[in-house]
Amino acid sequence: MAASVAIIGGGAAGFFLAVALKEACSDCSVTILERSQRTLAKVELSGGGRCNLTNTFRAVSDLRHVYPRGHRLMKRLLRAFSHDDACRWFERHGVALVAQDDDCIFPVSQDAHSISDCLRQYAQRLGVTVRTGVVVDDVKALLSHYDSVCVATGGRPQSSAYDWLRRAGCRIIDPVPSLFSLSIDHEPLRQLMGTVVPQAQLAIPATSLRAEGTLLITHWGISGPAVLRLSSYAARPLAEQAYRAPLVVNWAACSEQVAIDELSAVATAHPQKLLTSVRPFDMTSRLWTYLAERAVPSAAAKRWAELGRKDFNRLVATLTADLYSIAGRAPFRDEFVTCGGVALDDVFPNTLESRSVPGLFFAGEVLDIDAVTGGFNLQAAWTTAYTVAQAIAQR
Repeated sequence: MAASVAIIGGGAAGFFLAVALKEACSDCSVTILERSQRTLAKVELSGGGRCNLTNTFRAVSDLRHVYPRGHRLMKRLLRAFSHDDACRWFERHGVALVAQDDDCIFPVSQDAHSISDCLRQYAQRLGVTVRTGVVVDDVKALLSHYDSVCVATGGRPQSSAYDWLRRAGCRIIDPVPSLFSLSIDHEPLRQLMGTVVPQAQLAIPATSLRAEGTLLITHWGISGPAVLRLSSYAARPLAEQAYRAPLVVNWAACSEQVAIDELSAVATAHPQKLLTSVRPFDMTSRLWTYLAERAVPSAAAKRWAELGRKDFNRLVATLTADLYSIAGRAPFRDEFVTCGGVALDDVFPNTLESRSVPGLFFAGEVLDIDAVTGGFNLQAAWTTAYTVAQAIAQR
């Protein structure tokens, strides 16, 4: 008699698990149970609707830099199903891919539906049953009807969303949002909305939490890859502080000495020009004027030759260690990723089967694995789903 498998969740991990399992064990009966009316909705929204499905990993020297939670487990699992394996899988199934200069990998179509359509259509061809509008709140009852059950429901920022798994005996790391923008209660900064800083460094003082990358100034504060990366690293500490904390911005992403050398060179080359008329580090005029006036209140009327040592030092400090106060997360619910979920020491690392509930597996973000932006979260979905598929097939 063919084995029967239920997959709770019709997202990236759920669908990839279903098709990988059918590829490994064609006579398995596989059913996806999705609580909403539409499957793969999050995939179709990812990457701004283009679906950043993985990354080249070329710039990754240490997995902890991209997987703040779960890097040790991901290092083990990626040996069996890596980003290269994911790319080959999708290209083998008709989705042409392209790697951008920032190492993010997208479908050539630049349309997330290329990924979702591929998974849906292939699942249908393989005979996977998909049921929508199904709410599962009793895992053990479901296990009495199926040989194996896998939870692939994704992350949820509300702790109560995991109560049904707690009732089954699973240990849950309380969830908090990750990958969010930051509110900065400083109106002069927010007036620069729309300004893009190609390379900035962010840090939370008195901690090792820091990030680098593009920064976008918005009408509520700051966003962009650097901010999202910092929010991932600091997801739990910021939650514990109610999203109130100091923040240091290095606008030039350079050392203090480099800033001193750059400003000294500008002052030497343009002594009679106004401070705000010559921009170091190729900064935009708006940003440089803001920073100069923040450091030197009379900057708009002061020439470089008139800049005293005290004002010069303030300018260097403002460029490299500008202090703000985080006033909360962005004022809308834009979090796509959750820090927390099923505790990793509660599953067997080679199979992702529950240690306390035999026959129960986990894949995707429901596990306490999450990543920075750049395709790493979807890669975790493909990799963990593949791991579970192989484990169930071998049973």
